[in-house]
Amino acid sequence: MALKPPPISEVMQQVSELVGPAGLVDEVDRNARQLIQSALRKLDFVSREEFDAQSEILERTRSKVAALESELAAMSALVDALEKNAVD
Repeated sequence: MALKPPPISEVMQQVSELVGPAGLVDEVDRNARQLIQSALRKLDFVSREEFDAQSEILERTRSKVAALESELAAMSALVDALEKNAVD
């Protein structure tokens, strides 16, 4: 005669007694946290502080580029004027 398996509720109760409900929840929580942390590390995120620092650097660089463009335009106009006077 074949043995009848115990009901699932009985198996779950035995597992719960062995592991303890808090132990199982802690294990699932720990594994979920590790999985999420691993996934986030792969996404190449930066901290808010690093983002803000890079934003400030970008803004200063844009200001410098704008100033250099203005200076270049003024120098180009001066060269054009000098070349025009030299031809006349």
